[in-house]
Amino acid sequence: MSSDTELQECEDCLAPAKAFSVIANETRLSILEALWQAPERPVGFSELRKEVGMRDSAQFNYHLKQLTDHFVVRTDEGYDFRQAGKKVVSAVLAGSFNEHPHLDPIELDETCAACGSHLRATYEEETLTVACPDCGKAHGNYPFPPGGLNDRTSDEIMDAFNQRVRHLHCLAADGVCPECNGKMGTTVKKDTENVLGTKVRVDHHCEQCHHQLHSTVGLSLLDQSRVVTFYSDHGIDLCTKPFWSLTWCVGDETTTVLSEDPWRIRVSITLSDETLNITLDADMNVVEIDQGCPSATDAESAA
Repeated sequence: MSSDTELQECEDCLAPAKAFSVIANETRLSILEALWQAPERPVGFSELRKEVGMRDSAQFNYHLKQLTDHFVVRTDEGYDFRQAGKKVVSAVLAGSFNEHPHLDPIELDETCAACGSHLRATYEEETLTVACPDCGKAHGNYPFPPGGLNDRTSDEIMDAFNQRVRHLHCLAADGVCPECNGKMGTTVKKDTENVLGTKVRVDHHCEQCHHQLHSTVGLSLLDQSRVVTFYSDHGIDLCTKPFWSLTWCVGDETTTVLSEDPWRIRVSITLSDETLNITLDADMNVVEIDQGCPSATDAESAA
């Protein structure tokens, strides 16, 4: 290959169909799960066989060899995971392969940015949706693996969802795909397809696996230092505040398109008697910040 950044050909790599056939075996999945649950790794052959519960050493060795070099690695101290093996177990634990749970609607304390009614969270097809049951305005709609519902109260589920969405968009904004770690690009465009019901939206698209995330402009500011400090100065911990309760995150009523070529978009965040105006470019980089008093029509409650 001519470039260090280009993928090198892999003579020992498994084709996807072959890789799935390797792990489509109860014993091999048990080996991966035992390795996952081990208090320390690497794990010796005998100890690993004992945890799996297989008496026949030769048969166990056969299955372990099928996993070695692709899903696990053999070292002088024993066996440990390769990244592919970790992904298999984490997917099983997340419930993506074998769980289809039902979750009753969760009535939320937060209110709709459009009509003021209390919001509701619903779960369907591994997706958690926060929306207004009265006017229908969506406040968030993102994948949430079934495993995230296990052993959690409704409040804990919503807190986990809040943190997950923040994490997904933080990675995407940094150019890292949250699904495959591939290179992710950012594009600002008019929301002519009414994906979010806003004037403009931000699309993150992975060049490798083609995973996509759509968001408002404001959502990219959740971990912006000046925004976090602005809230902290008003006695609010933005890091734990539900994103669906923030008007500037779920819509674009406080978003102003200053220009389209190049893109310059201003998001205005108002708390008490102050407004923080943040101008971003097409890559969601902050190009200007100013702080002052809001107009009477811009006042937003800090609650």
